[in-house]
Amino acid sequence: MTDDPSAPAPESAGPAEAAEPELAPYLIEEARSSRSRCRTCRKKIEKGKLRLGIVLEGPYGSGYIWHHLNCAAKRRLEDVEAAYAQPAFDEGLKVPSIEKLRGLQEKAEKERAERKELPYVEKAPTGRSKCKHCGEGIEQDSFRVVLGREVEFGSQVRTGPINVHAKCVVDELDAEDCATEVEGFAEALHAHSGLDAATVDAALVEIGPLD
Repeated sequence: MTDDPSAPAPESAGPAEAAEPELAPYLIEEARSSRSRCRTCRKKIEKGKLRLGIVLEGPYGSGYIWHHLNCAAKRRLEDVEAAYAQPAFDEGLKVPSIEKLRGLQEKAEKERAERKELPYVEKAPTGRSKCKHCGEGIEQDSFRVVLGREVEFGSQVRTGPINVHAKCVVDELDAEDCATEVEGFAEALHAHSGLDAATVDAALVEIGPLD
């Protein structure tokens, strides 16, 4: 230690910076606002709805990516099961049983297995659906043709099913975002619809010439 009164005093160490707490791998909670978006269905997670956070490590730290709890059960059941085993929620939070969430996953798997390949035609079971081309209702028991339409999700483009009147098929096939090809359309309709050939032929007559 120096005796020179003019010598600068040694710098004192500042308080140690508090380390950020490490995030748990999973978090189940009620959404605190309506700003987060579900990474599964891409829709907003409304305030108060149960959501599952899965920790994501990034170059600037870690954070949660969010899913509706039910959406996660249908697509990422292994993560939901791990979150329940942790457990990733406060003791007082009312959450569905893991058995119920497993049931959602089984139902979703069955629906995916039974989903028809596009395009196909069917008889509208009710009069509640609307044609995505003209916006008018599709009458019950009338032909309802299901085509593919390209939908953008951020930087990704996916194909989703849309219902159209038989009379609107030709115009919809010409649309820029239509993902169904004109070439081979009639053959695909026969192959995918699960209907007898005469019924599909009747739908094709109602659709009209594709050229």
